Amino acid sequence: MTTAAPIRVALIDDHGLCRKGLAELLWHRAGIKVVGATGDPEEAQDILSKHQPDLAIMDLRMPEMPGLALMKKLREAGVQTPVVILTMCDSQEDLAGALRAGARGYLLKDMDPDDVVDSVRRAVKGELVVAPAMAGKLSQLLGAPKAPEKPASRALTDREREILEHIAQGMSNKSIAKALDISHDTVKLHVRHILAKLNVSSRVEAAVYAVERKAAAGGSSH
Repeated sequence: MTTAAPIRVALIDDHGLCRKGLAELLWHRAGIKVVGATGDPEEAQDILSKHQPDLAIMDLRMPEMPGLALMKKLREAGVQTPVVILTMCDSQEDLAGALRAGARGYLLKDMDPDDVVDSVRRAVKGELVVAPAMAGKLSQLLGAPKAPEKPASRALTDREREILEHIAQGMSNKSIAKALDISHDTVKLHVRHILAKLNVSSRVEAAVYAVERKAAAGGSSH
C-alpha cells in the first residue's frame, strides 16, 4: 500500500520563534514537513525555487520586505508557489490586498492551532482559506448581501444555529465548547452537520453565509 507523500511547506516570517512554533505544530499534528524557514526575502526566493514546496506560509508585516511586495517579487521571478498569509493584521484592507495579490488564503495568528493545520491542508488542495474571524470583512468585499435562502438552511436545529453564530464570530471549536458548556467532540459533530446542511465545504463559507443572512435580515438575528 503506497503512503501519500507528506505535504511540504516553506515558512516566511521574520520572527524566529513563530517559525519554530509553526514548524513543530505542522509536523507533530499533521506530518506536514517544513522544507525551509526564513525571514529574509532573498533566502525565501532561494528556498521556494530550490524546494518547490506545496505551499508558502507568509507573514504580512516584515521589516525587510512586506509580504505583498515579496509575493509580487516572487511572481515576477517566475516562482509560482501558492501563498497563504498568516498574520496578526485583521483589517479588511489587508485582506483585500492579499486576495488581489493572488494569495490562496488569509489566516490569523490567534486562530486555534487545529484550524490553522486544517486550513493549510485545504489550501494545498486548492481551496481559498480565510480565518473565520475575517468572514464579515470577506462578505463585504464580495459585495452586498444576497439574502441567501437555501432550503437546507431551515433544517438547522436551534443548537446548530447557535453554533453557527459562534463560528461567524471567529470562535474555534474549543472556544465554542467552553462557551456552551458542551464537549469539544459534540461541537465538531455539530459543525459537520452544519456544513452538510448548508452545502458548504469550510467553516469560513458557513461564517460568510451567517454574516450575509444576518445583514440581509437588517442586522438582527431575531
